[in-house]
Amino acid sequence: MSDFVKDLALSLQQQIEAFQPKVETQDVGRVLEAGDGIARASGLSAVQAQELVQFENGVMGVAFNLEKESVGIITLGDYSGIEEGMLVRGTGRIASVPVGDALVGRVVNALGEPVDGKGPINTAQYRPLERIAPGVVERKDVKRPVQTGIKPIDSMIPIGRGQRELIIGDRQTGKTAIAIDTIINQKGKNLFCIYVAIGQKKAQIARVLGTLEKYGAMEYTTIVVASADDPAAMQYIAPYAGCAIGEEFMETGRDALVVYDDLSKHAWAYRQVSLLLRRPPGREAYPGDVFYLHSRLLERAAQLSDERGGGSLTALPIIETLLGDVSAYVPTNVISITDGQIYLESDLFYSGIRPAVNVGISVSRVGGDAQTKAMKKVAGQLKGDMSAFRELAAFATFGSDLDKATQRQLDRGYRLTEILKQAQYSPVSLADQVMVMYAGTRGYTDNVPVDKMKSWEAAFTRFMETSHPEIGKDIAAKNDLAADTEAKLKDAIQQFMAGWQN
Repeated sequence: MSDFVKDLALSLQQQIEAFQPKVETQDVGRVLEAGDGIARASGLSAVQAQELVQFENGVMGVAFNLEKESVGIITLGDYSGIEEGMLVRGTGRIASVPVGDALVGRVVNALGEPVDGKGPINTAQYRPLERIAPGVVERKDVKRPVQTGIKPIDSMIPIGRGQRELIIGDRQTGKTAIAIDTIINQKGKNLFCIYVAIGQKKAQIARVLGTLEKYGAMEYTTIVVASADDPAAMQYIAPYAGCAIGEEFMETGRDALVVYDDLSKHAWAYRQVSLLLRRPPGREAYPGDVFYLHSRLLERAAQLSDERGGGSLTALPIIETLLGDVSAYVPTNVISITDGQIYLESDLFYSGIRPAVNVGISVSRVGGDAQTKAMKKVAGQLKGDMSAFRELAAFATFGSDLDKATQRQLDRGYRLTEILKQAQYSPVSLADQVMVMYAGTRGYTDNVPVDKMKSWEAAFTRFMETSHPEIGKDIAAKNDLAADTEAKLKDAIQQFMAGWQN
């Protein structure tokens, strides 16, 4: 026998002696019934709540109901192949999604799997879908603004980094448009954006993607998709997936913004899976914990303390109302959870006031804390003028004679309303907003015809950019309207008004 054969035999002998058999136990159950996106299985005695389980045909599910004799499972994929008697095993892994910078610029489903055809996402980091929100001690005051680029919001309903601001209104009133404009305006502002599309048509989601790509916003945005033809379970977990992706940025000391579009459809999906799993229904057939469904999601938005890295997660949930009914079950729940709401009215929308924000009943509970000093100086007077205008406009409809002071206040209100109008996908910079509103609230536009206000605004901003660019740069750099800058601005406005032809 050659030396080579002897060495090989010796090596094999050593490997056999070194072999240690491993016994691995798996938690296995059997499907009792299946259909409509849910399954019920016996066995799985060691399964945990929210644990991922895998059916024999490879489809994944989440252990949703832990009952005495069985486990209720929501399926995360094509449930048509799941049949009675099929084996299902626990994975030992709580439902989680991949997170990290590799997801920026990508379109993923509710499990974090890419659906944009750009190849796999290279990340080894995962975060659980469900997580306890940071406590009060771990947070600090919301003081840094999220500049939306939308004039009525930045001036009167400011949003801060770490805030939860609800966008609410009937269908087709511009709710998604406000969220998309806000995302577009974050270019170069170090704010990562996550847009969660829940229960929308794929054509609508493709339009949103196309818009974000057109304006270069996908460079810092992730889209999480759970479309209308996805299982209800995927629509149910989608916002939690988007929140987990945003939390990764927050926990690493960065700022993120997550848009949930919309939580009405999210509540419908949760109601569907709950009723199929025979959870007892409550008001409007929603399960009793529908408030907790959204509160545990929105509470995760926070401005972390300096000890925790100082990162933030801002939430913009969207709620669709029916015929303006904000007293329905889900709208009242979400209003009570959030730090304010932007209320969009169909009457305003159809009368040409767009964005159709009703600044009378819209509110930000963070208020001026999340505004720059420059905006505070002009917004205070703007709020007062618009408030007085709304009260007077109601009386003016009766056609009674008005004194000159009242008429002057009404006329200014009409002009300010024109200033606050804005085209879609055209966010306005902070400096331009401050200069235009300063001119409007200080009476410089009182003699401009109301129907010429938009052309006046366009001409004025163009004049300031070309003739006095240093004023805008100074406001943008200092985020303040210093006394010397204000004096220069007054002179520039007077100079422009002297040469402007309406």
